[in-house]
Amino acid sequence: MKQSPTGLTSGRTRRALPRPLGLPPGAWLLLAAAPWLGACGSGDDRPAQATLGRDSLPLISQDGYQFKDFNRNGQLDAFEDWRRSPEARAADLVGRMNLAEKAGAMMHGTLVLDSAGTAIDLAATGPLVTQRGVNTFITRMSADAATLATQHNKLQALAETTRLAIPVSISSDPRNHFQYTVGQSVSGGGFTQWPETLGLAAIDDADLTRRFGDIARQEYRSVGLHVALSPMADLATEPRWGRIFGTFGEDRAQVSRQVQAYVQGFQGQTDGLGANGVVAVVKHWGGYGAAKDGWDSHNPYGKLMTFPGANLAEHLKAFDGAFAAGVSSVMPTYSVPEGTVTVDGVTLENVGGGFNKPLLTDLLRQRRSFDGVIVSDWGITSDCTGPCLDGAPAGVSPFAFFSSFGTSWGVETLSRRARFVKAVHAGMDQFGGTEDSDYLVQAVQAGELTEARLDESVRRILRQKFRQGLFENPYVDVQAAATLVATPAHHADALEAQRRSQVLLQNRNQRLPLAASVRKVWLYGINADVARSYGYTVVATPAEADVALVRTATPSELLHPGYIFGLLQHEGTLAFADGQADYEAIKAAAVVVPTVVTVYMDRPAVLTALVDKVDALLANFGVSDAALFDVLTGRASPRGKLPVELPRSMEAVAAQKSDLPHDSAQPLFPYGHGLAY
Repeated sequence: MKQSPTGLTSGRTRRALPRPLGLPPGAWLLLAAAPWLGACGSGDDRPAQATLGRDSLPLISQDGYQFKDFNRNGQLDAFEDWRRSPEARAADLVGRMNLAEKAGAMMHGTLVLDSAGTAIDLAATGPLVTQRGVNTFITRMSADAATLATQHNKLQALAETTRLAIPVSISSDPRNHFQYTVGQSVSGGGFTQWPETLGLAAIDDADLTRRFGDIARQEYRSVGLHVALSPMADLATEPRWGRIFGTFGEDRAQVSRQVQAYVQGFQGQTDGLGANGVVAVVKHWGGYGAAKDGWDSHNPYGKLMTFPGANLAEHLKAFDGAFAAGVSSVMPTYSVPEGTVTVDGVTLENVGGGFNKPLLTDLLRQRRSFDGVIVSDWGITSDCTGPCLDGAPAGVSPFAFFSSFGTSWGVETLSRRARFVKAVHAGMDQFGGTEDSDYLVQAVQAGELTEARLDESVRRILRQKFRQGLFENPYVDVQAAATLVATPAHHADALEAQRRSQVLLQNRNQRLPLAASVRKVWLYGINADVARSYGYTVVATPAEADVALVRTATPSELLHPGYIFGLLQHEGTLAFADGQADYEAIKAAAVVVPTVVTVYMDRPAVLTALVDKVDALLANFGVSDAALFDVLTGRASPRGKLPVELPRSMEAVAAQKSDLPHDSAQPLFPYGHGLAY
C-alpha cells in the first residue's frame, strides 16, 4: 500500500504531487495552501503549479497544469481553477450548488467523537457530510498532534466523496492556555501553553500577542484546524462575570490593540486572511461583558446585558482593532439588551444578538462595512426547556439533560424554523452547534427566505475556504504535525510570556525575590518536585519553614449547580472570607511564617482580607509552577500590569455599573498597577 506525503494510507492510493525538495518538514504545506498567490518567484508570468492533495478525485491536465476535478465531469470549471481569485471561484461554485447543499454549508456542526474523545465517530459524523452537506465542524477532540492530524485527514477524505467534494473547515475553541471549560476552551494536544488572554493583556505587548497568534496558527494548521473561535473583544466591565479570563481586560483602547494583534497572528498577515492563516472569529458582538449582575448568558437566568452607564458604544469600539486587521468572522452575543438601548442612532431589538438586525445589519454590516462571515454562538435556534430552563433536580447532573440545552433568548416563542428565518434576515451566515439544515430548505420553499439570500452567505463561507487553499490541499502531514506542535523554541516563548505576565501587587519587606537564606518552604497548591528542582527543602508545616508559598484563585460560589454553565463557570463572590479552605490555609501560615501568595485571576479578586496578613501578593493569569518559581527566585522579573482593577469590597462591586470600566469605589489595586523588583 502506497503512503502519500499527507501521511495517510487507505485501500485507495492517496495521491499528491511530489513534495518540493529542499524544504524543512511540513513547509510544503505552506505551498499547498497558497496556490493563487502567483508566480512565486518563478521568473515569468506563469503561476507555479499548486500542490494538490487528494484521496479519490481525478485530475485534469490543461495548459501544462494539473487541477482537481471536484465534480468529476472531466472539464476544468471555474471553481476548480486555482489560478482564479477566491471571489470568482466562490461565486462559480455557489451557482453549481443545489438548495440542500447551500443550507448544509450554513451549518457549523459538531464532530461526533468516540467514547474516549480521541477519534471521530465517522458512522455518526459521516451522514452529516455526505447527506446533509455540512462542511464546517467544531472539534473538541483532545489528543496528541499526530492523532488530531490523522483524524482530520480521514474527514477530508470523506468529504471528497460528496457531489462537489467541498473540503471541510474544522474549528476549535482556544487550546493554548490553562483554564479549560467545556464550550469555551479545549485541553490537551500538546499545544504550547500561554497565559490566558487576560495575561497577554497584562503584558500589553502587541508584538508578543501577534507572535502568540502566529505560533498558535502554525500549530492549528499543522493538525488540520482552520478556524479559531477566538478572540474575545468583550470588555471586562462587570467583575463578577465568569468569562473575564478570556478577555483582554476592561480598557477599550487596550482591548482593541490586543485583539488586532491577535487576529493578525492567527490570520497570517496584517490585513485579512492569508493563505496559510487560520480564520479568526472575533466575539461576542456586542456588549456581552456588560452582563447583568455578572450572570452569563449561556444560562437563562443570565440572558440580559445592561447599560446603566450608556456605554455600549465603547463596547462596540473595542472591536475596531479586529476590523482594522481584516478579521474574517464575527460571532454575536447570546445576550438580550435590557430596556431601550440606543447607540449611534440605532435602537437595538430586545432579542439575542444572533437575531438582532439593528446589531448585525445596521451596526456591523453597514456602519462598519463588514463583509465576512457572521456565525452564531452555539444553540441559538434550539429550545431551552425543562432542566435547561428550571435547573436539574438536586443531586442530578445537568449534563444528563444536555439535549434540552438551547439559547434562543428573546425568541423563545418562535418555532425553530422561524428562528432560522429571523436570524438570516438579521444578517446571520452560519449557525453554530446545529446540523438542522432542513429548516432553511423549508423556509426557502415556503417563500420565507430567498435562495439568493442564502447565496450571499454561502459565497462568504466558501471564499474563506478558497483563501486558505483548502480546495487544493485540505490534508496535513501527520509525521510533520508532531514536530510542528510545541517546538522547543515556541515552548520557550510561551514560558517567557508566563513569566512576564505575572503582576507583583504587594511586596512588603522586599520579600521577593526570595533571599538566598530561604531554604525551607511550606507549599500549598504547588508541586513539591518543582520546588525541590529549584534547590528548596519542602517541609510539612508552616512552623518548620522559612517562608510559606501559596497558590490560590479568585474565590467563587456554586450558586446554580442545576445548570450546565452554572456548574462550569465561576459565579458569586470575589472576596476571600472566613470558612474558605484556601483562606484558612493562608491565615494559618501567615501567623507563624512570612507568606507569599499568588492568585489566579480568572476574575478580579477582592484581596482586602489578604493584604495585612501576607508579605507578598502576585496576580497570575495562568502560569506553570516553573514560571512561578522563576519569578519567586528572581531568575525572572514580574513585568505585568493589571488589565482590570481589583475592587476593595463586594459592596463596591455591587454598586458599580456593569457597562463602565474603572468605576468601583476606591479600588484596592487600580487598573495598570504593578510593582517591579
